[in-house]
Amino acid sequence: MLKAILFDMDGVLFDSMPNHAYAWSHAMTDFGLRMEPEEVYMNEGRTGNGTINILSQRYWGREATDEEIERIYKAKSDIFNSLPEPRPMPGAMELLTQVRAQGLKRVIVTGSATHALLDRLNAAYPDIFSSDLMVTGFDVRHGKPHPEPYLMGLSQAHISADEAIVVENAPLGVQAARAAGIFTIAVNTGPLKDEVLKEAGAHLVLPSMQYLADHYEEVCREFPNR
Repeated sequence: MLKAILFDMDGVLFDSMPNHAYAWSHAMTDFGLRMEPEEVYMNEGRTGNGTINILSQRYWGREATDEEIERIYKAKSDIFNSLPEPRPMPGAMELLTQVRAQGLKRVIVTGSATHALLDRLNAAYPDIFSSDLMVTGFDVRHGKPHPEPYLMGLSQAHISADEAIVVENAPLGVQAARAAGIFTIAVNTGPLKDEVLKEAGAHLVLPSMQYLADHYEEVCREFPNR
């Protein structure tokens, strides 16, 4: 029986990935690193430390120091915060309203490490989420694609993997959810091809959050059959 839906945040609940792609790609150049916007989408869900170390190993031949990570992540955050506030993803509120009406738990599982996360969610989606059902970049030792974030989300909701659905938009997030044994829907809200999300293991790949909201009951019927 379905008891909860676990949501990624960036690219699922907020149309924020273009801002992240811009911020990461521009911040890195100041440190002699290079990150194309598409690579940001491919690495979405990874912790900031993990993302920085991929590039530092590629260009510097070593992991970044804690000081370097702090400086780079601050530069990225400063650029991101200077950009227009990301809008809620079209269709997300309609979907969340249906999920709440069913009495299902709503769990956030995000690699974001922003202290004002709950305030931002409550402003866009009032009375939908709570702090006790939220896994962020602050909470995990291993970010996506490791299953730890989604396993922690299941634990918070006091459910097993076969009682949940994950809604993701990124390959690493899909891999993490599948590794945790959860039925996984990928909404392709970015520039990646559907095949990338299918190869990551998504049970379903849908074109948008609006499509998922419009076909929610139909999608739920797929859940026990996968």
